[in-house]
Amino acid sequence: MCLDVEFYSYTAFCYLVTVMGLVVPWGMTLVIVDAYFVFVRCLPRQPRIIIILIAGDLVLSYLSLAAACSTASTTMLLHDADRSYCPAKLCTRYQLSAAMAFLSWFLSMGSCLFNLWLLPSL
Repeated sequence: MCLDVEFYSYTAFCYLVTVMGLVVPWGMTLVIVDAYFVFVRCLPRQPRIIIILIAGDLVLSYLSLAAACSTASTTMLLHDADRSYCPAKLCTRYQLSAAMAFLSWFLSMGSCLFNLWLLPSL
Protein backbone atom coordinates (compact mmCIF):
# COMPACT_ATOMS: atom_id res chain seq x y z
CA MET A 1 0.00 0.00 0.00
CA CYS A 2 2.83 2.42 0.82
CA LEU A 3 4.43 1.82 -2.58
CA ASP A 4 1.51 3.30 -4.47
CA VAL A 5 2.21 6.73 -5.93
CA GLU A 6 -1.29 8.06 -5.19
CA PHE A 7 -1.13 6.81 -1.62
CA TYR A 8 0.45 9.96 -0.19
CA SER A 9 -2.25 12.24 -1.58
CA TYR A 10 -4.81 10.89 0.93
CA THR A 11 -4.37 11.79 4.58
CA ALA A 12 -6.36 8.81 5.86
CA PHE A 13 -3.89 6.32 4.42
CA CYS A 14 -0.89 8.22 5.78
CA TYR A 15 -2.59 8.28 9.19
CA LEU A 16 -3.15 4.52 9.00
CA VAL A 17 0.52 3.86 8.28
CA THR A 18 1.57 6.18 11.11
CA VAL A 19 -0.72 4.50 13.64
CA MET A 20 0.31 1.00 12.56
CA GLY A 21 3.90 2.17 12.88
CA LEU A 22 3.12 2.73 16.57
CA VAL A 23 1.03 -0.40 17.08
CA VAL A 24 3.61 -2.87 15.73
CA PRO A 25 6.48 -1.87 18.09
CA TRP A 26 4.03 -1.77 21.02
CA GLY A 27 2.86 -5.28 20.22
CA MET A 28 6.42 -6.56 19.82
CA THR A 29 7.35 -5.02 23.18
CA LEU A 30 4.39 -6.78 24.80
CA VAL A 31 5.50 -10.08 23.24
CA ILE A 32 8.98 -9.67 24.72
CA VAL A 33 7.62 -8.73 28.16
CA ASP A 34 5.16 -11.64 28.15
CA ALA A 35 7.85 -14.09 27.05
CA TYR A 36 10.09 -12.86 29.86
CA PHE A 37 7.35 -13.41 32.43
CA VAL A 38 6.63 -16.87 31.04
CA PHE A 39 10.28 -17.95 31.17
CA VAL A 40 10.83 -16.48 34.65
CA ARG A 41 7.52 -18.05 35.74
CA CYS A 42 6.21 -15.13 37.69
CA LEU A 43 3.37 -12.78 36.95
CA PRO A 44 3.72 -9.01 37.22
CA ARG A 45 2.30 -8.25 40.64
CA GLN A 46 2.74 -4.50 40.43
CA PRO A 47 -0.42 -2.62 39.50
CA ARG A 48 1.66 0.13 37.86
CA ILE A 49 2.83 -2.26 35.14
CA ILE A 50 -0.70 -3.40 34.38
CA ILE A 51 -1.98 0.20 34.35
CA ILE A 52 0.71 1.15 31.82
CA LEU A 53 -0.31 -1.81 29.66
CA ILE A 54 -3.98 -0.84 29.91
CA ALA A 55 -3.29 2.79 29.03
CA GLY A 56 -1.07 1.90 26.08
CA ASP A 57 -3.53 -0.65 24.72
CA LEU A 58 -6.46 1.73 25.18
CA VAL A 59 -4.79 4.67 23.44
CA LEU A 60 -3.51 2.55 20.56
CA SER A 61 -6.83 0.78 20.14
CA TYR A 62 -8.66 4.11 19.81
CA LEU A 63 -6.05 5.33 17.33
CA SER A 64 -6.40 2.07 15.38
CA LEU A 65 -10.18 2.44 15.30
CA ALA A 66 -9.91 6.00 14.02
CA ALA A 67 -7.39 4.96 11.36
CA ALA A 68 -9.50 1.97 10.28
CA CYS A 69 -12.68 4.04 10.01
CA SER A 70 -11.00 6.83 8.07
CA THR A 71 -9.32 4.38 5.71
CA ALA A 72 -12.53 2.46 5.12
CA SER A 73 -14.54 5.60 4.43
CA THR A 74 -11.90 7.02 2.09
CA THR A 75 -11.68 3.72 0.24
CA MET A 76 -15.45 3.54 -0.20
CA LEU A 77 -15.53 7.17 -1.35
CA LEU A 78 -12.83 6.49 -3.95
CA HIS A 79 -14.50 3.26 -5.01
CA ASP A 80 -17.91 4.86 -5.49
CA ALA A 81 -16.61 8.05 -7.12
CA ASP A 82 -15.06 6.71 -10.29
CA ARG A 83 -12.78 3.93 -11.45
CA SER A 84 -10.14 6.46 -12.50
CA TYR A 85 -9.51 7.40 -8.87
CA CYS A 86 -9.18 3.85 -7.66
CA PRO A 87 -8.39 0.99 -10.04
CA ALA A 88 -9.61 -2.45 -8.98
CA LYS A 89 -6.21 -3.67 -7.79
CA LEU A 90 -5.57 -0.58 -5.64
CA CYS A 91 -9.08 -0.55 -4.19
CA THR A 92 -8.67 -4.18 -3.18
CA ARG A 93 -5.43 -3.33 -1.41
CA TYR A 94 -6.99 -0.38 0.37
CA GLN A 95 -9.99 -2.45 1.46
CA LEU A 96 -7.68 -5.18 2.74
CA SER A 97 -5.65 -2.65 4.71
CA ALA A 98 -8.83 -1.26 6.27
CA ALA A 99 -9.97 -4.78 7.22
CA MET A 100 -6.60 -5.53 8.80
CA ALA A 101 -6.76 -2.25 10.71
CA PHE A 102 -10.16 -3.23 12.11
CA LEU A 103 -8.68 -6.59 13.12
CA SER A 104 -5.81 -4.80 14.84
CA TRP A 105 -8.28 -2.60 16.71
CA PHE A 106 -10.33 -5.60 17.81
CA LEU A 107 -7.29 -7.47 19.15
CA SER A 108 -5.85 -4.41 20.85
CA MET A 109 -9.15 -3.65 22.56
CA GLY A 110 -9.39 -7.30 23.64
CA SER A 111 -5.95 -7.04 25.22
CA CYS A 112 -6.97 -3.85 26.99
CA LEU A 113 -10.15 -5.40 28.37
CA PHE A 114 -8.33 -8.54 29.49
CA ASN A 115 -5.72 -6.48 31.36
CA LEU A 116 -8.49 -4.36 32.87
CA TRP A 117 -10.14 -7.57 34.09
CA LEU A 118 -6.78 -8.72 35.51
CA LEU A 119 -6.17 -5.48 37.45
CA PRO A 120 -8.55 -6.06 40.43
CA SER A 121 -7.00 -9.47 41.12
CA LEU A 122 -3.68 -7.85 42.00
